[in-house]
Amino acid sequence: MFKEIFENLRQVRPLVHCITNYVTVVDVANAVLACGASPIMADDSGEVEEITSICTSLVINIGTLSKRTVPSMLLAGKQANALSHPVVLDPVGVGASAFRTQTAFDLLNNVRFSVIRGNSSEIKTLLRQDASTQGVDADIKDSIHEDNIDQYVALAQEVSKRYHAIVAITGAIDIVADDNQAYIIRNGHPLMSKITGSGCMLSGILGGFIGANPANILTAVAAGVATMGLSGEIAHEKMLQFDGGTSTYRTFLIDAISNMNETILKRGVRIELR
Repeated sequence: MFKEIFENLRQVRPLVHCITNYVTVVDVANAVLACGASPIMADDSGEVEEITSICTSLVINIGTLSKRTVPSMLLAGKQANALSHPVVLDPVGVGASAFRTQTAFDLLNNVRFSVIRGNSSEIKTLLRQDASTQGVDADIKDSIHEDNIDQYVALAQEVSKRYHAIVAITGAIDIVADDNQAYIIRNGHPLMSKITGSGCMLSGILGGFIGANPANILTAVAAGVATMGLSGEIAHEKMLQFDGGTSTYRTFLIDAISNMNETILKRGVRIELR
């Protein structure tokens, strides 16, 4: 099911404009390159509209907000909309502060997003502003497991319907949904949560996947999420061979992303369509 997605990615080599956070910007750029796209990082209001105009897609990540970058996000988002470029929102830590929450909703009210990717607590907050969060991590009570997966599929579809976007809830089990159907993806490794930026990297990767596949965004997002999850598993296996730790794991994770293709993904993906 992913053959065409990867073929388009290799053919188009989309240019992805990432307005992301300074904690993870290098890893995001490397992940975008690894998946077969090209990144450009620009966050000054004096150039974001021009940069967005020459790119294929836009990724907005609110991980390290400032009063300087919020106007840039809005300008870039509106320009991407005007050009019909797909846009990803990563609402990192929404709910952790009033400024962060207000910014997320300002973006949602002024920019049409193709994809919203976040953890379970972040996605809950986009539906109910009083939902709890643990900084940039999901609240433990919001963990997705087999007993509550239907609840989170319904949540993803409700958020998708409200914002007219594909919603990806990522965690121990990943959900990628529009308002009618959902992919359940059971790939990944717990060590992914022990390195800074795995979620940010995924959002950048999604910018590449949807930039190359704007007519098939649901499947492209599922392919991107599955790529990241399976890469996490492959990286862990490789790390054990070298008696490595989290820094080694990050390197092998990016290696696995760069080596991923439809054949490897088909062999290792654990995915269900509901």
